Amino acid sequence: MKVKMLSRNPDNYVRETKLDIQRVPRNYDPTLHPFEVPREYVRALNATKLERVFAKPFLASLDGHRDGVNCLAKHPKSLATVLSGACDGEVKIWNLTKQKCIRTIQAHEGFVRGMCTRFCGTSFFTVGDDKTVKQWKMDGPGYGEEEEPLYTVLGKTVYTGIDHHWKDPVFATCGQQVDIWDEQRTSPVCSMTWGFDSISSVKFNPVETFLLGSCASDRNIVLYDMRQATPLKKVILEMRTNTICWNPMEAFNFTAANEDYNLYTFDMRALDTPVMVHMDHVSAVLDVDYSPTGKEFVSASFDKSVRIFPVDKSRSREVYHTKRMQHVMCVKWTSDSKYIMCGSDEMNIRLWKANASEKLGVLTSREKAANDYNQKLKEKFQYHPHVKRIARHRHLPKSIYSQIQEQRVMKEARRRKEMNRRKHSKPGSVPIVSERKKHVVAVVK
Repeated sequence: MKVKMLSRNPDNYVRETKLDIQRVPRNYDPTLHPFEVPREYVRALNATKLERVFAKPFLASLDGHRDGVNCLAKHPKSLATVLSGACDGEVKIWNLTKQKCIRTIQAHEGFVRGMCTRFCGTSFFTVGDDKTVKQWKMDGPGYGEEEEPLYTVLGKTVYTGIDHHWKDPVFATCGQQVDIWDEQRTSPVCSMTWGFDSISSVKFNPVETFLLGSCASDRNIVLYDMRQATPLKKVILEMRTNTICWNPMEAFNFTAANEDYNLYTFDMRALDTPVMVHMDHVSAVLDVDYSPTGKEFVSASFDKSVRIFPVDKSRSREVYHTKRMQHVMCVKWTSDSKYIMCGSDEMNIRLWKANASEKLGVLTSREKAANDYNQKLKEKFQYHPHVKRIARHRHLPKSIYSQIQEQRVMKEARRRKEMNRRKHSKPGSVPIVSERKKHVVAVVK
């Protein structure tokens, strides 16, 4: 006699907890679900609305500085540790989990111009207006010991920026020229200069670690190779670049924060045209930092806002602002890609979520599944007018909003003027220049 046995997997019908809803077996045959797309559209619309309802990005404000925050640095090994330097020469080390300052150092006379941590996380370097480079231990002094730097180098001119090599005990400073220093020596290993103006920031490439980029106040962005000890090439833009940041995933790409309210993403191999022009700020962009994924970056601006841009889009996906936040001087994206920190003029460091509506803490498996499902729905219907309008809408401060309107009018007037000139000139005498090529003056090799 043949006996047929039914076997079922209890995971398919047993509830995880007593409070859970009963699991219902479901037939996925599309003929049984004729209104699937309208139903999914309603779900996508609701998911988009709920995302805007739960968008509460501001997490905490770290106050304690007595002057504007001028620079920030991340700890390479510890997610909870952040360093900040202020305009009165004070350096503070913060614990982000406790949201407390754990150490304060009076590092320099005048501004702290730049900070960077050593790749191993045991020490950090600061440069200031007093023409010195100082190296400090990351751990505080022992009981009864004085707060002293590990060593101090006195330079000839004011240093305006510093960055550490990602693997070797080498760091670079900038001021009148770019100096490469060995940690064991008190004089630079080599000095590189191209032009006569002061250099505002210098950055090592995290992938091709022997490459550096710097930007100077004569509108140049210069690339150097440490192995040749010479500049490679430079690109001259229409206005000054305040700082650059290398993409941590793509060795050739970097983004420059410019005075003309835009950010430019360049490919190092073809500097004559930016890969993308990112336009949303209404005042000079002062700082930029990449997400560890290399897919997005965050920018800080003089217009008192912080914006998040996808690398391949010209418009920002998110804008953060508060009533109290003044000109944002510096910004950093944390190494776990979840949070953003910004330091501003009114002495505060603010902590934001990188994804405004993300729920913090541990998610259950059902919450994760629901999030993934909602995300897919939003992607599927992202170009539908209602969904697009709700997802894009942001409240802006009146000052930014009115400036955006004003710039729109000015841009339209420029476009109209150019069209009229082209209409009343000899054919071909007024060439059409693309938005990307407009801002690059020249590339020098």
